[in-house]
Amino acid sequence: MKPIDSITEQVAVNRLSRSQFLATAGRGLAIGALSSALASCAKQVAQPVTAQTTPTPNGPVPKLPAVSPPATVPSDPAKPIELEPIKAKTEQKNPPTPTPLPPGQRVGYAVVGLGHLTLDEILPALSMSKKSKIVALVSGSPEKMKKVAEQYGVRNDYCYSYADYDKLKDNEDVQVIYIVLPNGMHAEYTVRGAQAGKHILCEKPMANTVAECQTMIDACKQANVKLMIAYRIQYEPHNRKVREMVQANQFGKVKSIIANNGQNSDNPKHWRFNKALAGGGSLPDVGLYCLNTIRFVLAEEPTEVSAMIHSTPGDPRFTEVEEQVNWLMRFPSGVQASCATSYGHHDEKSYRVLADTGWIKMDPAFPYQGLKLMTSQAQGKENRVIEHDMGQKNHFMAEMDHFSDCVKNNKTPFTPGEEGLQDQKIMEAIYQSAREGRPVKLARIDKKDAFRGTPPAEE
Repeated sequence: MKPIDSITEQVAVNRLSRSQFLATAGRGLAIGALSSALASCAKQVAQPVTAQTTPTPNGPVPKLPAVSPPATVPSDPAKPIELEPIKAKTEQKNPPTPTPLPPGQRVGYAVVGLGHLTLDEILPALSMSKKSKIVALVSGSPEKMKKVAEQYGVRNDYCYSYADYDKLKDNEDVQVIYIVLPNGMHAEYTVRGAQAGKHILCEKPMANTVAECQTMIDACKQANVKLMIAYRIQYEPHNRKVREMVQANQFGKVKSIIANNGQNSDNPKHWRFNKALAGGGSLPDVGLYCLNTIRFVLAEEPTEVSAMIHSTPGDPRFTEVEEQVNWLMRFPSGVQASCATSYGHHDEKSYRVLADTGWIKMDPAFPYQGLKLMTSQAQGKENRVIEHDMGQKNHFMAEMDHFSDCVKNNKTPFTPGEEGLQDQKIMEAIYQSAREGRPVKLARIDKKDAFRGTPPAEE
């Protein structure tokens, strides 16, 4: 007998048991049984079938046209795959399954600068990203870049020197340039990147001066490209939860905030101790986390700052930049913030929000991982202290995927250039206060979240 070559015939034969088929081996009975099975199968596929016959030694056997598979509805890659539940309804639910975009739909990044931050954090984060991918590198070290390109699958012709930086304009696979250079180089490479027609993600601090920040904003607007400053804390779940609690008055009216971010940096030859490259010392490097996070949590802007600066005499690290800064900020709501930063003490990265019916503590608050959130509130005769498990999320992946979403859907980033400009204005006022030994007033801004764009999507 001719081999069965259609889906419908195969299904029909499968419906006959081996004993039934042998019992109807006679030509007429076999055809009758097979025809009955075919008719039943045809009803199942809901498609009219016209039988044709092909002569065989045992007589005609029905030959049916091939059956096309049923049409499928296009899938939505952004929609999580739903799996069967495995936990009781009373248990904590698992988060949705990851929803990465197909590689061809992810936004292509060129990373400029291959230092610690890029190699330790940014490139690994791009490997895990859902909406972003690494496609190009820019470095002044050809040997290092060659090795990194091999590790992350970057094409050799997509590796650029600083002299070739402007050639990125001809690379259609690059949509975003991520600038991870010393602070003093941010303005130049942002302007040139914008002129190349690429969207810009720039590390913080945005630049060394207010004038440089404004130049960056203007260049991106003129080129009609987006500019985002990499304030990763504003995309991290623990700190976002603190903001949510504060905005909801969950612990009553906030009275004050105490914040510190300091570390012991010990290489005087590093660019961070060069004022032309760094713009300042501990304040713009790590103190900025206290300043920006407090503004983020309160969603308001300070109206006055008062500061003091100290550097250890004779310490070669601090011939050009400051070691330690302590400053106060006053906000329109009445909140007073006390902040400290240093390049000369052991790691301490925390803040505490003190309200009239409880407190919120982040300790640690600013590292790349291991953040912890605790709250305290009166409950009866005792204070109830809770440690909130928000899970761990890669900060760099979160901020890059937010920017990629803004690029794909033409949205203003949550932390645009104006957010970085505002921080620079406040830092210059802090330096002025320390220099002149008096409080410095700032322009009053009553609008909440005055400089932020589209909030990141919640997961």
